[in-house]
Amino acid sequence: MRIKLGQLTAELKKGLKPIYFITGDEPLQLGEMADEIRKAARLAGYDNREVITVDANFEWNQLAFLADSMSIFADKKIIDLRLPSGVPGTDGAKALVSYCGRLQEDNLLLITAGKLASAALKTRWFEALDKQGIVIQVWPLEGQDLITWLQQRLQQRGLSADTDGLRLLASRVEGNLLAAAQEIEKLYVLYGEGNLSQQQIFEVVADNSRYDVFKLIDSVLSGRVDRIVKILSGLRGEGIAAPVVLWALTREARSLIKIKWAIASGQSRDLAYKNNQIWDKRKQLISHTLNRLSDKDLTSILKLGAKADRQIKGQQSGDAWETLREICLMFGIVK
Repeated sequence: MRIKLGQLTAELKKGLKPIYFITGDEPLQLGEMADEIRKAARLAGYDNREVITVDANFEWNQLAFLADSMSIFADKKIIDLRLPSGVPGTDGAKALVSYCGRLQEDNLLLITAGKLASAALKTRWFEALDKQGIVIQVWPLEGQDLITWLQQRLQQRGLSADTDGLRLLASRVEGNLLAAAQEIEKLYVLYGEGNLSQQQIFEVVADNSRYDVFKLIDSVLSGRVDRIVKILSGLRGEGIAAPVVLWALTREARSLIKIKWAIASGQSRDLAYKNNQIWDKRKQLISHTLNRLSDKDLTSILKLGAKADRQIKGQQSGDAWETLREICLMFGIVK
């Protein structure tokens, strides 16, 4: 029976199946699902575990031998079969079909395999596994699926973040869930449970680039065109992700717009700065920028930011870095 990743926990609560086959090329999800199955099996009395890895020297008769052998205590046993290639070959196909034909109640077969080709889904061995057990195909996460996964992972640690923060985190890990899990652990260790600000995520997850990106923002606000071009070129050459630079620029533009609106509505400048986390050492820089840029200028910057975002995602032609350069110059030279 084929199920989706999110259905595994509910299926395990209904009772164990004799076979679990997990296949895909996303190692974190693969490993965590296997851990969940092994934990459920141990709770059900499967105290013994035999791990076998299929490589060039593997003999498939080992599977039948392990299935038939019993410990001196007759304990239930997990046969943990690793199939990195995802393809069992001719001998392996026969061995798996044979195993499915004579299941033993004291054995649980857990197979973790690499990504399967679509043709493999029509083979006898796959159909046999599908009929007798649970099959889960694991896919890399992208777009909203990745955002949802990150949100759930944060929640497991008692953390939360707004949409922009989640997008920033997603842009930094680039679909690498192992890296994402490590970054979330780092955030938990540093800040404990609670809501994460975009700034906290930026400072921790973008650790390798944050200082240069902050230097870029200060140069942009100062209108230092020569330094803007130099830093932006350096960020690109060092392989810093374009979404991180875009996030920093658009975040600054939105913050300036909020401050302008607050002051226009009668709020004092000091209170507007405080509400938008503008501290003493940046007040003068922000004041000069507010005086230099109009609402129309800042709106134009955000429109260019949307263009850069589409270019990064491949939804619009053009070089996103050139658009980022245009945004920086618009910040710096508009009068």
